[in-house]
Parts: sequence; structure tokens; C-alpha cells
Amino acid sequence: MLSSKFVRTKAGRFMPVIVATLLLAGCPGQAPQTPPANIQDEASASSDYYLQQMQQSSDDNKADWQLLAIRALLREGKLPQANQQLSALPQNLSGERQTERQLLSAELQIAGKNLSAARNTLNGIDNNTLSPNQRVRFYQAQIAANQGKASLPLIRAYIAQEPLLNDKAHQDNLDQTWKTLLGLTPQDMNSLVINADENVLQGWLDLLRVYQENRQDPEMLKAGIKDWQNRYPQNPAAKSLPTQLNQALNLTQASTSNIALLLPMNGQAKVFADAIQQGFEAAKNGTADAPPPAQPQPQAQPAGGSAEQPAGGSAEQPVTAPDAQSGDLNANGAVSTSAPAEEEAAAAPISAAQPSAPAATPAPAQPQMSNAQIKVYDTSSQPLSALLTQAQQDGATLVVGPLLKNNVDQLASTSTSLNVLALNQPETPQDSPNVCYFALSPEDEARDAARHIWAQQKRQPLLLVPHGSFGSRVAKAFAEEWQKQGGGTVLQQNIGSVNELRQSVRSGIRLSGTPVAASAPAQQSVTVAGLTIPAPPSDIPAATGGRVDAVYIVANRSQLTLIKPMIDMNISGRGKPTLYASSRSYQAGSGPDFRLEMEGLQFSDIPMLAGANPQLMRQAAAKFRNDYSLMRLYAMGVDAWQLANHFSEMRQLPGFQLSGATGALTASSNCVINRKLPWLQYRQGQIVPAS
Repeated sequence: MLSSKFVRTKAGRFMPVIVATLLLAGCPGQAPQTPPANIQDEASASSDYYLQQMQQSSDDNKADWQLLAIRALLREGKLPQANQQLSALPQNLSGERQTERQLLSAELQIAGKNLSAARNTLNGIDNNTLSPNQRVRFYQAQIAANQGKASLPLIRAYIAQEPLLNDKAHQDNLDQTWKTLLGLTPQDMNSLVINADENVLQGWLDLLRVYQENRQDPEMLKAGIKDWQNRYPQNPAAKSLPTQLNQALNLTQASTSNIALLLPMNGQAKVFADAIQQGFEAAKNGTADAPPPAQPQPQAQPAGGSAEQPAGGSAEQPVTAPDAQSGDLNANGAVSTSAPAEEEAAAAPISAAQPSAPAATPAPAQPQMSNAQIKVYDTSSQPLSALLTQAQQDGATLVVGPLLKNNVDQLASTSTSLNVLALNQPETPQDSPNVCYFALSPEDEARDAARHIWAQQKRQPLLLVPHGSFGSRVAKAFAEEWQKQGGGTVLQQNIGSVNELRQSVRSGIRLSGTPVAASAPAQQSVTVAGLTIPAPPSDIPAATGGRVDAVYIVANRSQLTLIKPMIDMNISGRGKPTLYASSRSYQAGSGPDFRLEMEGLQFSDIPMLAGANPQLMRQAAAKFRNDYSLMRLYAMGVDAWQLANHFSEMRQLPGFQLSGATGALTASSNCVINRKLPWLQYRQGQIVPAS
């Protein structure tokens, strides 16, 4: 047996070794360590650890520890410290250290929202020299620097990083690639130039073509994708289809055998509900003339005056109501009275010679009579929840309506399993799997105007809108869409009544205004070097100064007759902005003097009234005595029938589009139906498609 003295002696002999070992293990900064063999690999420790190692390292290893510290600082969101360390790096770095420095610089520029500089930095990196870890970071930086906007560089970045990803990240990458492809415009597609060795990109583009050509026919789409998979077996999407495309293949058509039509059949809004119902039932019965299958050639309205009135039309004053022109109904169910009464002048008789505007999408087939059963429910008689319950008990398979905004707002808090095509939309539409929103509103028209004006390369817009809530809503809708396009500040100026405008004719209209307070658009999050940050805004600076180059006028015909000459009088020559007007100012049958006075002005209206479908326009004119307000709502009813019969496609097929009487219709991700309107222009006393 060992003596107690021997045990104490042995313990005392080993104690210093144990203490030293524990100290070294608990305080790594006491002895500088060698950095990872490859600084291109993952940096998973804290920035404090790397900075401490950097301070105690020799010159040979200091830069490596510093590069690792910058990555950790970026991951932790400590951007000022990361920039400080990046600036302190030696200037004579070479090899893989210099490449890592460039990549870190791009990541910091993205985090600081300096996207142009980031793209330039990334273009200077040879990705063939990068490690797998660095390549993932490189492609993530490319994606973030392109802001998620559909473009060929963004698609290439998704394709390049695909082999480096696994599991959910891999499927997410395929889904984002497909989403970006769907965002390409026809102009983008026509201008694409790809390299001969980009087989994967060519496969993706062919898949997009197959989808676009067959999306209206689920069976044709399935056959087309099967054929595509046989032709591109090595494409990553052939092995695992994008989620949205897979949903399209498993599309189940919504039943339209029994439709509940929810409309206000009493009160002030009844006249508008009647027009929608007549259009809906005409389309259902096949008596609403479809747009001709061949695209009409532009026909200029003659400068010599109005042509003979169409059969069934009437020159007598139509029934009109305030702000009914675009079917805008306020939250109380009454027609909005935000605009002065004199703004709502009666529509002039319709001329037989209307301008023709090309449709944005192919015309649908000639309508056939449907066996669907339609039952109308009066939303002015019972609460919405009770009507939906009653409709379901009556065997309804789909609901069209309600129309009034206060009822549509209630949909969010009303539980129903029925598919619902609402005929209006709330201020903030919610993404519900069984609800779509189809509105015919001035706000919708303003959003289309913003897209049109942006496409014409204008960047400094001024809005002339009426006083009150109506003008504010239109201005806000325009400004929000303008910012989504990449624009900055939108200026707004309020216009008064016709009498007020007459009093200010001598002083004219100044092309200035106050900024419109638009809600900030929602931003996607992006991940750069492991740090999740909000997607940076557009590189385009806010238009806080400079010359106004576009004026969007929301006025009736009488106001426009005064406003345009006032602008022409004050501004002439090269400094004159392009003028645009909403449909509120358009009436057919205007004489040659008016058309000549409006020279150069562009305006929009629904395709039916812009001349795309003269037969349907004559039919509507005969029904409603040339009242443009009710004719627009009749066209809305026609389109509501078409949309109801494509409800599943709207909800489940990305990029769904339909050529309608109220516009080229597309469905957003939350199933809000957007309308692209034809734009016309006064030119040398004629009305022609806008160039």
C-alpha cells in the first residue's frame, strides 16, 4: 500500500501540468494558433476570437486571421468594424488572399446597399480560382446584387450555384430560378443571347417556352413537360420540377356548375350591379361577342367629325353617377362623391369609327353557352357571412362577388371553403388560397399608368389629381407602383373644379408639386456570407429635383380642355413634358377641334372602348344608351365570367394571363388581377395607338 506521503508527492508533481493544460484550453489567446490551412473554407468562430488571434500573430499569419475576422464581423452584422478591418488590410496581398479580399469587399458593398460597386467588384473575380465555399458566397452575392429582378445574370447565378446545394436549399434554388424565368418580359426574351455551351440555361428557356405555350391546357402542359424531360434528362429541373410547375401539373379545375353571384340589388349601387350582372350572364349564355380572333389593324378616327351613331345607340343623356366611370364604390356601398359633381358629365354618343388597339394577349375562343346555374344573392339584405353560408347550403361551387369594398374587407374575417372571385379589393389584399380579387378601379388604372410611363423611359413624373380622398388614393397607387418599377419620388399637385381652373387660366399650371407619401414596398430578405439582411432598394436615386418629364392627369373632359392648353402655354419646345390622361377624360365623338387641341396627349381605356372589340362595344352601347360608366361595368361582368372559369389557373399557375374586355388580365402571387390597358394618342386630329 502506498503511503500518503507518496500520493501527495505524485499529485503535486502532476498538478502544474494539469493547470497549464486547462489554462491553455480555456484561454486560446494565450498562445497564437495557426489559422485553418485554407482561408477559403468556412469561418465559424466568433469575430472576437479571430481578432484576438490576429493581434497576437506574426506577420505571416496576421492577414489570414484578419480576413477570417472580417467574415465573422459581416456574419454578426457589425458592418462598420468589418469595413474598418477591410481598409486596414495590407495592400500587397496576392493569390488566394487577394481573391478573398475582393469577395469580402463585394459582400460588404451589398450589405451597405452599394449594388453598382458590388457588381463591378464581382465582375473582377475569377470564379475558377474559388473554393466550393467561396463559390456559394460568390453566387449568393451575385443574386443579392441583382436585387431579385428578372435578368440573364441572375438566372446564370442560380444555375451556377445549383450543383453546390443540397436538400431544401437545392429545391429553393430551382424554385427561384423558375420564378426569375417567369419574370422575364417578351422584350427580355427577344434580346437574350446565350453561349453555345450553356446547355442548362437553354433547357430552362425551353421549359419556359413549353409552359407559356401550353399553360391554358393542363393535359397539353403535362405532355409538353414529359417531352421536355426526355429531351433534357440532365437538367436539374428534369429530376425535380420547380414547386409551382409541379402544382400546375396537378391542377384540379374548380367547378363552375353552380355560381353564386353576390351583388347589391338595392340602393344606389344597384344600377352598377345590374350592369355587371348583365355582362356576366351575357358571357355565360354566349351572347357577349368575343374579341375577333385576328388582331385588328389600327383605325384612326377621322378628323372631320363623328361618324354615324351605331345601331341601337342613343344620343340622349345617359344615366350617370359620381365616380362611377371606373366602377369605384366607397366603403359604405354608395357611389363615391369625392369628385365635384360637374366632373361627371354625361358621355357623348359613341362614334362608329373607334381607334383600334392591339390586344396584349391572344383573344379567347368564341364563347359558347354554358349549362352553369347562376343564383343572385343581395348583399344589401343580409350580412356577408350569412349569404356565404346560404350559398353553400344551396349547392354553390363558386362565388363571384361581393362588389362593395366594405363587404370585400369582411372576406378576411369570414370563414368559407368556397372559391371566391371578389369584384373589388381591400387596401391590403391578403393571400388566401380560395380568394381572388378583380377590381375595376381608378387605383388599378393609376398603377397601369405608372407601368406605361416607366416603360416610356420617363423618370420625373408629376400627378395632377382632384382634391380629396379620391385624388389621394389615385396618387398613392401610382406612387407605390412607380417605386416597384424602380422609380423614386413622385410629385403631386391638386386640381380644382372647372370654375376654379377658369379663374387661374392666366397664371397657368406650374410643373411642380409635393411628394406623394407612398407606402414602402415589401422587400425580400437575402443572405450574404451567412448574414440575413433586407433586400436593398433600387440603385436609382429618388427624383427629388430636376425637370418634370411626364404629367399624368386625372380629370374629366371639361377639366382637361382647360388643363392641357394651360400647360402648353407655360411650357413649349424641348422642355415640354409628355402628357398622359386617365380614362375619365375620354369620350368618343369629340370633334376635330378638341382632337387637334389635345395633340400629343396619351390616354388609356379598356380594350372594349379603345376599339379592340367593336361588336361588344355596340352591344353595350345599345343596352346602356352610350353610358360609358355602365358600359365599363358591363365589360367587367363579361371578364368576371371568364375569370370564374379559370379560377384554378389564376390561383395555381404562375404568370396566368387572359385577354379580356377590360384589359390584358394577369394574376399576381396573391391572386390580385392586374389589368394592362391599351394606350391611345391624339395625333394630327386623329386617335391612334400610342407609340
